[in-house]
Amino acid sequence: MFHRWWDGDVGYSFRTSPTAIFAAIIALVCLACAVFAPWIAPHNPFDLTTLQLDNARLPPAWSVGGKMEFLLGTDDQGRDILSALMYGARISLAVGLAAVALSLLVGVSLGLLAGFLGGWVDGLLMRLCDVMLSFPAILVALLIAGVGRALFPNAHESLAFGVLIISISLTGWVQYARTVRGSTLVERNKEYVQAARVTGVAPLRIMRKHVLPNVLGPVLVLATIQVATAIITEATLSFLGVGAPPTSPSLGTLIRIGNDYLFSGEWWITIFPGAVLVLIALSVNLLGDWLRDALNPRLR
Repeated sequence: MFHRWWDGDVGYSFRTSPTAIFAAIIALVCLACAVFAPWIAPHNPFDLTTLQLDNARLPPAWSVGGKMEFLLGTDDQGRDILSALMYGARISLAVGLAAVALSLLVGVSLGLLAGFLGGWVDGLLMRLCDVMLSFPAILVALLIAGVGRALFPNAHESLAFGVLIISISLTGWVQYARTVRGSTLVERNKEYVQAARVTGVAPLRIMRKHVLPNVLGPVLVLATIQVATAIITEATLSFLGVGAPPTSPSLGTLIRIGNDYLFSGEWWITIFPGAVLVLIALSVNLLGDWLRDALNPRLR
């Protein structure tokens, strides 16, 4: 299957696009560092028994006063910045991917129903989409995450992450639903769908086996771009203090911590987490732009 993809039009487009190759390398490096953080990180930044306040706010190793033991320096608690970046990216990527997966599931399902069934189902779901689009996504996520943290202040970390994922997904599904609904309106009147109806195939099976595979192209492009948006939304919520719990800080939490020391000279505490966040978002967006062009023959 991989060889078929590699030798096909999409594989050729990838091989001949330096931007896509560069973005894929950056994304894979960030993903590998996040996934294998417990094994490749120099330190465990969240193990309180290994932290020493004598190592607090050390500059990067190449600066005066830096130590080779802490390549990118340390924060106010003596945590290794490089290790904290790996663990923080792990949380940010996990939350972003989970939020996109949930948005994808809900949005595609509702979009298929709206486009295929039409009538009052279509009208009701599209009015719901209009209502959700009238609220800024970050404010809705901030409200839900804040209410969740207020109702469950001593909740387990898994529940806190669950509330965070739901808050990001609450408005993220709308774009998938509208995109799939538009594509389904075109597909439902084509001959292969009419033939399936005449032969007595159930509507649910027609949607799942026939219509869904033909509307996934735009959805995959949208999902790729939405990963970067979800990660930035999570970082924003964490920066504001209602995102990831303090015991498991994400990139947004690390940026917030470093922001308190930015103007006192400890620039590395916030600059490096911000740079990693930009790299992840930029690489994913570039891959999304390439995928959009590769899947659309008119743009080749």
